[in-house]
Amino acid sequence: MRRDLAIATSDGSCPATLHTPDGAGPWPGVILYPDAGGARDSMKGMADHLAGLGYAVLVPDVYYRHGEWKPFDLATAFSDPDERARLMGLVGSLTPDMVVSDTASFLDALAAAPEVSDGPVGTTGYCMGGRISMIVAGNHGSRIGAAASFHGGRIAVADDPTSPHLLADKITATVYVAGAEDDGSYTLEQADLLEKALTEAGVPHTLEIYPAGHGFAVPDNPTFDPAAQDRHWAALEQLYATALH
Repeated sequence: MRRDLAIATSDGSCPATLHTPDGAGPWPGVILYPDAGGARDSMKGMADHLAGLGYAVLVPDVYYRHGEWKPFDLATAFSDPDERARLMGLVGSLTPDMVVSDTASFLDALAAAPEVSDGPVGTTGYCMGGRISMIVAGNHGSRIGAAASFHGGRIAVADDPTSPHLLADKITATVYVAGAEDDGSYTLEQADLLEKALTEAGVPHTLEIYPAGHGFAVPDNPTFDPAAQDRHWAALEQLYATALH
């Protein structure tokens, strides 16, 4: 089931959809952060699948500050110069402070929703959303019980003062990160740095590299990999079953 929400934030009203299983709830809450293509049918379909595993899943329009925006065709978004510029403009406009502030409102909305049970919330994110998922986990403490990132980029960059790995000592969630082979946005060096930071901070975590391309989990991405997506669903199911129940 789906219902539309309008979530009040410090910068306006964020449209979102809440996806829930059939039957009587409440269920643990999850926030699904989209990739650079933003909240769209593909992401909502993934939220439906996740809801079917027993969760109330919120998909926010992270670009709401720009008003209504034309959805991207991921098959051409990066090869068409004009579309690439439009997409990167939206991505570049979203700062860590914005996502942290917005997420406080998302968490409040989930806490107020009758479909959502009490307790910590899970997060998952893809590409850009994977980085957001980690940033959120490092800024909202015990309100986040499990944080996942799939083919997320720039998660552990040594010379980036906004790199999520610097927040490791503030993370209380269980963390799962899956990168892709030959992905310049999340290299083996980043994985090593993230492993070190999470281990030193005592954060329970699992880091993996899938034999797939960047974007493997998202069906409308040209690099979509069904086997890798199935593996990602299994990982999420295990993560949330142990950390949110």
